[in-house]
Amino acid sequence: CFQLYGYCYQDSNDIPDTLTTITELGSPLEMIQLLQTSWEDRFRICLSLVRLLHYLAHSPLGSVTLLDFRPRQFVIVDGELKVTDLDDASIEESSCTTNSDCFMEFPARNFTLPCSVEGRCQSMNEKRNLYNAYRFFFTYLLPHSAPASLRPLLDKIVNATGNHDKHVMPMICTEYLALELSPSPSVNSEFTQKCVKSANTQYRRVPEAFIPDENYRCWPSYHHKGCLLSVFDVNEAIEICDSYSQCKAFVLTNQTTWTGRQLVFFKMASNHIVPDPDKITYVKVTD
Repeated sequence: CFQLYGYCYQDSNDIPDTLTTITELGSPLEMIQLLQTSWEDRFRICLSLVRLLHYLAHSPLGSVTLLDFRPRQFVIVDGELKVTDLDDASIEESSCTTNSDCFMEFPARNFTLPCSVEGRCQSMNEKRNLYNAYRFFFTYLLPHSAPASLRPLLDKIVNATGNHDKHVMPMICTEYLALELSPSPSVNSEFTQKCVKSANTQYRRVPEAFIPDENYRCWPSYHHKGCLLSVFDVNEAIEICDSYSQCKAFVLTNQTTWTGRQLVFFKMASNHIVPDPDKITYVKVTD
């Protein structure tokens, strides 16, 4: 949830008992804009959403549901998703006498949950939040332009959340994805070996050098005027450059993403190389 920095009460003749809150500043969530960002950034948003779902299901007040669970109720703060509007939050679990009373209806599909001996629909608040997260966020942000090596696992996560599968919890699966993206050779060994095998083009290594121009646009990119992507290592950068016909060189920077992957500029020529102690340039060797 939003970070609360302070609040104050103020009485006035027009509006008694007025409460003013001071919270952190966030950016409105625009789904179309999110789909144009890198998959790693979208994964980070999904990871923060999973943490929020877990908190809502185990809050000090009990299981909390967001009755108006829509993108407009969220903002982005430092790359993570946070809920801003809690006016429609509820801790009341629906009462029931039979399972048919625990009917949940959504536009795409419906669910019937068991009625407990206490006369309450079991986990209805948690299930409502989970399915809304699936239909508004996971189904769009997770599979779209995801790494090929992670797509089978992503499909499993999306299907599990959409089907309310209690055996495949999103928290466990998403944390596993974080390991898949971490810069650990043991975790990424299979993917790294695949990259080595596909790297059959020769490149000349130029240390402490940078190519300031010769940009071309690619998607998704961390830079709107060039092709700036994240890679696990040099072999993956070579594979990416080989996949673009206009790519003739790439530059390793000393910057990394939040998962530890290195940012690399891909260039369409290497006519002008300048000194830069923080970068390494690789130039494709032509016959």
